[in-house]
Amino acid sequence: MTPTLPDTIRTQAFIAGDFVDACDGATFDTLAPATGTAIASLAACCEADIDRAVAAARAAFDSGTWSRLAPADRKAILFAFADLIEKHSDELALTEAIDAGKPITDCRDFDLPDVLKTIRWYAEAADKVFGKTAPTGADHLGLIVREPVGVVGGVLPWNFPMAMLAWKIGPALAAGNSVVIKPAELASLTTLRLAELAHQAGVPAGVFNVTPGLGHVAGKALGLHDDVDMVTFTGSTEVGRAFLRYSADSNLKGIVLECGGKSPQIVMADLADELDAVAADLADAAFWNAGQNCSAGSRILVHESIKDDFVAALAQQAERRVVGEPTDERTTIGPLIEASALDRVMGYIDQARADGARIVTGGHRMFTDSGGWFARPTVIDSVTPDMSVAREEIFGPVVSVLSFSDHEEALRLANDTKYGLAATVWSKNIDVALRTARGIRAGTVAVNGYSEGDITTPFGGYRMSGFGGRDNGLEALEQYTELKTIWVTLR
Repeated sequence: MTPTLPDTIRTQAFIAGDFVDACDGATFDTLAPATGTAIASLAACCEADIDRAVAAARAAFDSGTWSRLAPADRKAILFAFADLIEKHSDELALTEAIDAGKPITDCRDFDLPDVLKTIRWYAEAADKVFGKTAPTGADHLGLIVREPVGVVGGVLPWNFPMAMLAWKIGPALAAGNSVVIKPAELASLTTLRLAELAHQAGVPAGVFNVTPGLGHVAGKALGLHDDVDMVTFTGSTEVGRAFLRYSADSNLKGIVLECGGKSPQIVMADLADELDAVAADLADAAFWNAGQNCSAGSRILVHESIKDDFVAALAQQAERRVVGEPTDERTTIGPLIEASALDRVMGYIDQARADGARIVTGGHRMFTDSGGWFARPTVIDSVTPDMSVAREEIFGPVVSVLSFSDHEEALRLANDTKYGLAATVWSKNIDVALRTARGIRAGTVAVNGYSEGDITTPFGGYRMSGFGGRDNGLEALEQYTELKTIWVTLR
């Protein structure tokens, strides 16, 4: 029996506090990744819809109902918003599992707690960010203050719809901005529901708007809009480049990009007696969310003396993963997001075979009769640095293993990439671990356990993995503000 969505799902755009159809009445279907069938028809917003959403956001910002509200009052409303999310957590988890194909246990036990923590953390921070005074002479007073940017456009990915939304709106709303969110067309439903809950919690009309639609239409219109002050984007590097062009072609709005990655996971020789534990952690890093994660540990670098034993342990971990229907509590890996994603992943595996790599386990489609887009977790050995599986972001449950002979080679391989989002270093020797972490050019380097950090630590990348700012931490809150100097001459 195919699971059904909750009765509370909304499919219209959310603009100025109301659900509305697209201006031209256009819609598009969202498909369930587990079955390939349509589950809802959503408003397909066009340039005119972006215009009215931005106008609503600007009017709300200029009115001061949120932007000039006392920070303590914004904090109280954001806490009420988090409480409503928690109250509706079962409904939200089910919606996301069906719409995005994510295991319901991940939605319920990881994503939603992350959403709640993010909203509450920034709510608490709202009245704890201070300005400064400049060291002036006796005849002047120099005030350095932070003010909200204004209208913030947010363009979201489909792999973590709720969590990435929280990463954007948490600091943006806490700082006093109005937002226009363009959710991913492949998974929009929870974003629309969360906008409704925010309004119920007391976020004023026009402060939080959602415009579902196609990226090359609604997303582009948001990026080019002259009355949007800033855009924050998480997604592919290719689309990230487009948003930089949109900024240059319009009003030079601020752009924050969190893009792709090919994150190295380095395992030193001194872990020979802990390979099962390391393999379990790195299997999670590679296969979490079916590998559809920008910081996925899809490139494992292992010292040559332990490589064969590590590959055997990793293959065992891959084979323990349960691929299945997302709403089944036993499922640990759901389907890929769409048919083209499955084709792309299989293409990389086929190319690896042709290049001479060895498929240790996996490497094939699953449940083809379901209509869904399932792939078996795949471990590839005998990989060389020039192979596409070692260089390109696959965004699927595929991990490549390469060997190194010494510390210098490990660092060279780790940095032999156009990306620089994340990495992990495994070593019992803290000097080796820290020297390696310092040598890797990436925004987040974890030691002895895959991690992206937490809400207190900024997350983002070097090189083609990021641009212009970070998510999380007080750094994210500050990037949704403008610095202003007020210079007072005393009389």
